[in-house]
Amino acid sequence: ALSSAASDVYKRQLIRKLKKQANSENAAIWKDVAYKLSRANRKTSPVNISDINKYAEEDETVLIPGKVLSNGELTNKVNVVALKFSQRAREKIENAGGKCLSISEIMEINPKGSNIKIME
Repeated sequence: ALSSAASDVYKRQLIRKLKKQANSENAAIWKDVAYKLSRANRKTSPVNISDINKYAEEDETVLIPGKVLSNGELTNKVNVVALKFSQRAREKIENAGGKCLSISEIMEINPKGSNIKIME
């Protein structure tokens, strides 16, 4: 795991990259994600697998501007984009047929951020 200082540097770079992409692609979603990431950590609570299972539909892509934890079960095949995943959360998502992606990866795959649901 990254030290908190290294993690902060990574997050700051990611926020810059998100804002740049929001402007170049005219895609407001990235600005929204940048804003959510820039808030104090104490304001962001982790999202559990059970939350994703409740709100995400089959084959949907959800973006969590924070950490995904493994509480609960996932019955849908969902692609999950997040800042961080616990090891067990990653396994549960992949076992249900979904993918775990970093925010940087989804920005490359889907530059406009089309059809992504933000979950917090």
